[in-house]
Amino acid sequence: MDSIKDLEWRYAVKKFNSEKILPQEKIERLKQAFNLTATSYGLQPITLAVIHNKGLQNKLVEHSYGQQQVAQASHVLVICIQNDINETYINKYFEQVKKVRGTSQDILDPFKNALMADFSKKEVHEIEQWSKNQAYLALGNLLTICALEKIDSCPMEGFVPSVYDDILNLKKNGLTSVLVLPVGYRADDDVFSEFKKVRKNLEESIIEIN
Repeated sequence: MDSIKDLEWRYAVKKFNSEKILPQEKIERLKQAFNLTATSYGLQPITLAVIHNKGLQNKLVEHSYGQQQVAQASHVLVICIQNDINETYINKYFEQVKKVRGTSQDILDPFKNALMADFSKKEVHEIEQWSKNQAYLALGNLLTICALEKIDSCPMEGFVPSVYDDILNLKKNGLTSVLVLPVGYRADDDVFSEFKKVRKNLEESIIEIN
């Protein structure tokens, strides 16, 4: 495995082969990778919606500024954020920590109480921005896994979140859509697959501090 070559192979697909469907095992890997993404405090204020429904995908195209990749892709992944990070949410996280690690309540309580105090002071827009930052961490992780697994993808910010939220019934789950990632296999006639990557020279993008 050459991870750098895999990353060079990856590009933002402009046209998917709509006839090729990702095997379920690939989708399961993406789900697991999403769930293993590092997040601030480990709170995971993010949820992944996995769409595999051509009728629904076609419906979403007009709310994705006409980007046909949403309809062509094998699956469409929608990264969502939790609308409310409150005491109930934080308590649930620490219950999971206790269940998985067996950590005593005496050890957990100081950190839990500090988080609750911190989030109680934050404005709604601050929590939203913090949650969106976690969504971008997940997107980066998914793009890397896609490259390693030879899954084609196209990260998108260009869509109308409020309409996605309505169509996908995200509000009832306390979620808001933030990012869209169609995945599948590139079309043979997608000319963009042959384009060389345009990046800064390493000397321009890296600073060595000794």
